[in-house]
Amino acid sequence: MTLPAYSDRPFGAFLFDMDGTVLNSIAVGERVWTAWALRHNVDVEGLLAIVHGRKASETITRLGLSGLDPAEEARLLTLAEIADVEGVDPIAGAVNFLNALPRDRWAIVTSAPRDLAAVRLKAAGIPWPPLLITGEDVQKGKPAPDCFRLAAERLGQPIEQCLVFEDAPAGIEAAQAAGAAVLVISATHRTQLETPHPSIAGYDGLITDVLSDGSLRLTCKQA
Repeated sequence: MTLPAYSDRPFGAFLFDMDGTVLNSIAVGERVWTAWALRHNVDVEGLLAIVHGRKASETITRLGLSGLDPAEEARLLTLAEIADVEGVDPIAGAVNFLNALPRDRWAIVTSAPRDLAAVRLKAAGIPWPPLLITGEDVQKGKPAPDCFRLAAERLGQPIEQCLVFEDAPAGIEAAQAAGAAVLVISATHRTQLETPHPSIAGYDGLITDVLSDGSLRLTCKQA
């Protein structure tokens, strides 16, 4: 593992997306969305290309389908996802990495509803975060920056001093718009994501030094 680009920079807090970043839920997400798309005559491949990292209601609204209530459809999709946790697993090294962080210096920031986030975090064995920001906590979901700004505010840290761990284009765009630094987690990527930000496959070998002022600095174990 190569040393991350931010190894010489301290951060006030780490902000983690959930799906694709600390846990892998792609299989269940694609099962549920595929079934929904087939019921509504929506192109499956095109839909799956845009759903990741976004609030379900906003994705459905973007489709412009007549006769559908986006909020109700999102509610039904959430129930289906809550009922299906097969294949929900932690990203390599994520559990140990999160457990080693100071409790007042990190948050999970997800587009998922809180009930779904709770089910998936438990299924993957991810430690419950000290702060959980969900799609229900903001009016505008990713790629709007609101969720990351809210997390930084509640942790008492300037967003410019936060490092966001993300995997999806919508989340990366949100973090950029918020003014945070970004580290891309590529564990679930099927093709290389074009991004100017540094990228790592997972958390194995990645460690955090806690500095005397409580700030965080990334390092990695040397082979």
